[in-house]
Amino acid sequence: MTNPLISTGVLTPAPGSEATVREIIQQPEVWGEAAAIVAARRQELDAFLAPLLARPDLRIVLTGAGTSAFVGEIAAPALSRLLDRRVNARATTDIVSNPRDYFVEDLPTLLISFARSGNSPESIAATRLADECLTDVSHLILTCDQGGGLYQEHDGREKSMTVLMPERANDEAFAMTSSFTSMLLSCLLILGGENDSAVSALAAAATGVIHSRQDAISHLAESGYDRIVYLGSGPLTGLARESALKLLELTAGKIVTYFDSALGFRHGPKAVLDDRTLVLVYVSSDPYTRQYDLDIIAELRSTQKPGSVIAIASEPLPSAHGESWVLEGLTGLNDAYLAVSYVVVAQILGLSFALQLGTTADNPFPGGDVNRVVQGVTIHPLLPAAGETPVASAQP
Repeated sequence: MTNPLISTGVLTPAPGSEATVREIIQQPEVWGEAAAIVAARRQELDAFLAPLLARPDLRIVLTGAGTSAFVGEIAAPALSRLLDRRVNARATTDIVSNPRDYFVEDLPTLLISFARSGNSPESIAATRLADECLTDVSHLILTCDQGGGLYQEHDGREKSMTVLMPERANDEAFAMTSSFTSMLLSCLLILGGENDSAVSALAAAATGVIHSRQDAISHLAESGYDRIVYLGSGPLTGLARESALKLLELTAGKIVTYFDSALGFRHGPKAVLDDRTLVLVYVSSDPYTRQYDLDIIAELRSTQKPGSVIAIASEPLPSAHGESWVLEGLTGLNDAYLAVSYVVVAQILGLSFALQLGTTADNPFPGGDVNRVVQGVTIHPLLPAAGETPVASAQP
């Protein structure tokens, strides 16, 4: 079956995939728009963040639900190193169900919330629970929807700052693509400082993937794989998780997906491998970490059928490890930045598999079994701890 996604080497819409295709291919341009927003608000951002970052006891928590949570999982390790302080990623879904476990230390906290719409019940509830559990908490909100509940709750509020992504980043399709990469890039630029050369390099590399990897991706989608595994180390473990979810969502669960770290995969999860498993390994830019990625690539290529282990890298692998899909121009960027471009491979792969299987990518669940904005969540009042008086409900 010919993949309807491919036409003359460029992504083209197929019925039911128009929004998803548009939102994937627009990303290099949208990243430039996101960078411009951060640059335009630099003085305001610094005025908000500088007093907080000057506090040696400040804890930074990155939060969101689903794909938005994975923004934090990718960014947190890189920001911890960059800022030389504690930076944790905690999903809103964990915070809401176990707030006292994640806010057990009453430290000055900057809660950075990521949300495409900001209308998921946990989005607002997590910020309210932080206010209830902590004495001193500030909020930085990165979201794509000015009309969303999270933006409306925090815009103009004392000790809160809202940063709205470019209008086109507010994905219409089911799967988060432009929204995910825009929030990740904006977070890195806000806390790490503007980096125009990095933004340009990421855009060029992603454009290269969109225009030059179509035949190879189409071939993978047509090759009979029914299990897809993504591996990565450090920040790229979070990217592996997002990549696995993207394929699972877009194929409506018809393909089994799994993610892990390069080292963790040997500890049992290798059981998922069979002769119809495709493995993609995101190769770190860190020379030390890369050694472990290369080890697992060599090991898997010695046991899996030829062509079923794909390495995604910012520079060619040593000759002994075989070929890789190199995203040109990214040498020297840290892994969190690499994730912004690397994920485009996973987005296109998920879309290609979806179309191959006959799934409508813009709405893989027409029956409403899974929703673009999560439904069915009840936010329960926070019960008092022993010796405490009851607190108000965090219900949005």
